[in-house]
Amino acid sequence: MAVTQTRFAPILLLLGASGVSMAVEEPKYRIEKDYGTFEVRVYRPVIVAETDVTGAFREGTNEGFRRLAGYIFGGNDGVRKIAMTAPVGAEPAKGAKIAMTAPVGTPKGTNGWIVSFTMPSSFTMRTLPVPDDARVRLREIPARRVAAVRFSGTWGAEKFEDAARSLAAGARDAGLAPADGPPVFARYDPPWTPWFLRRNEVLIPLEAR
Repeated sequence: MAVTQTRFAPILLLLGASGVSMAVEEPKYRIEKDYGTFEVRVYRPVIVAETDVTGAFREGTNEGFRRLAGYIFGGNDGVRKIAMTAPVGAEPAKGAKIAMTAPVGTPKGTNGWIVSFTMPSSFTMRTLPVPDDARVRLREIPARRVAAVRFSGTWGAEKFEDAARSLAAGARDAGLAPADGPPVFARYDPPWTPWFLRRNEVLIPLEAR
């Protein structure tokens, strides 16, 4: 039977006091089915702060992280601090229609990315402060069904895209129907976490039941 997941992961803030350990909220979901090599999840609705960036994966997503961190650390109309959450998401900004049988993502991450932070569940669109940076926007994401795979290791675009291709093939073989939309590459740990301990995930959208 599917179980609602309420996960919290230890993380060190990339901004703020060095070496301070925090418990970080993650989006809630239930597991619809575990296929062994991947699982199908149904996520609850969430609100994200997101920004568009260009350039290679590592440099572009780092820039996106800095903008979003500026927002949650007081760069908003209320000068309010918002708790850090996990994961940091990145999805290709172009070529958003992904076929299960086609390569996914953007080659070498050169065509741009949308980087996102999930807002804490205690907020609504009406209670979140407005970002000072016009490049940061708030968006509601409805409940969604995804195929998800978890892996450890480095954060290069090639590794994420390889995981996405394998996940897409597994979902296709399982008879799952893809939905329009790009894969999301999710990172849960700060960059100084040893590569073999890092938690990374790829999420591919599926049609709702």
